Amino acid sequence: MTASDFDFASMAKPPPKTNAARILDQSGIPYDLRTYPLDESDLSAVKAAAELGIPTEQVYKTLVAQVDTGEIVLACIPADAELDFKSLANLAGGKRVELAPLADLQKLTGYVRGGCSPLGTKRPLRLFIDEYCEVHDTISISAGLRGVQILINPTELIRVTEAMPAAIAR
Repeated sequence: MTASDFDFASMAKPPPKTNAARILDQSGIPYDLRTYPLDESDLSAVKAAAELGIPTEQVYKTLVAQVDTGEIVLACIPADAELDFKSLANLAGGKRVELAPLADLQKLTGYVRGGCSPLGTKRPLRLFIDEYCEVHDTISISAGLRGVQILINPTELIRVTEAMPAAIAR
């Protein structure tokens, strides 16, 4: 068999290494990179969960929020949950919090909608993660690219990001 006889297209390509994955590598934290078919019309974490065959309560979406103090923070909550704005505001030391405008997402984090990871943001941002994550051995977070997820032990994620686990989802 020669190279011209071989079907290179049928070979599964390994998931791309992202900044988030490199941070985990440097920290010696085990993880698994998974890719799924991207649907530009539905960039939701619920869709990612369905594509990966992972329960929605184990897939965490990363939201970017601005506290009324001016601080930008990250909030990781299960794919099918809603952010408890009042709880996040209290934890972040403010009275109110609102989601950052989508137009500002890349400027604030270096990531685009549907690919925002709690790891490797442009500048360090405080991370709050729903405490429910700790009931799972593994959760899934964005790897920093649309269509790529990191499966990781939540305790390790909390440790490497210095996240604050708290009741921020409903």
